[in-house]
Amino acid sequence: MVIINMAIILAVAFVIFWTAVAVIFKREVKAIFASDPAASNLPEVLLTYSGLHALVFYRIAHVLRGVGIPFFPRWLSQMGKFFTGIEIHPGAAIGRELFIDHGMGVVIGETAIIGDNVTLYQGVTLGGTGKEKGKRHPTVGNNVVIGTGAKVLGNITIGDNSYIGANAVVIKDVPPNSTVVGVPGRITKQDGKKIDISLDHIHVLDPLLQEMEELKERIKRLEK
Repeated sequence: MVIINMAIILAVAFVIFWTAVAVIFKREVKAIFASDPAASNLPEVLLTYSGLHALVFYRIAHVLRGVGIPFFPRWLSQMGKFFTGIEIHPGAAIGRELFIDHGMGVVIGETAIIGDNVTLYQGVTLGGTGKEKGKRHPTVGNNVVIGTGAKVLGNITIGDNSYIGANAVVIKDVPPNSTVVGVPGRITKQDGKKIDISLDHIHVLDPLLQEMEELKERIKRLEK
């Protein structure tokens, strides 16, 4: 009888907890449905999306750190890393509607600042560049997409509505409405147009490759 009662209590607690998550993180859940075609129903998103789970760990740790509790917030963030593969320092400042897709290997540093409606794909690093003190991690604006494996390093700013291509390494400020690709990152302006969040990473133009193609065409014309 005791075992049955305990099972009932745990089941009720489980339902209450995930219902609370659905309410408190409703904007993040909405962002998942808007950005991921694989998201089919609410229970699936709540129970299987590691990006959402990492944000739950982060929000709790961030609040605890904010009220001055020592050690435990950092430990909690490491528990989040253990269970999700995503490391978010409790000192980071993160806006609403952050979508971390898949998420394995994502790292968000202590002084990173992330705006609203940002999408991070797996392997993204928002990191520092050395042992400097103070603000040493990136500031990411609103409506920014950072592609798979991209590294954004140092106290730099990524402007609103920008797109960081897969595997790019960005160490300088990026103006709003820009696309950045390559190593080191190179900027392609987007004519002031907002970039739609998309899973399509393969059609982002690389300005260096464009220049090389233009040079090849010019050489062909000169040879003729």
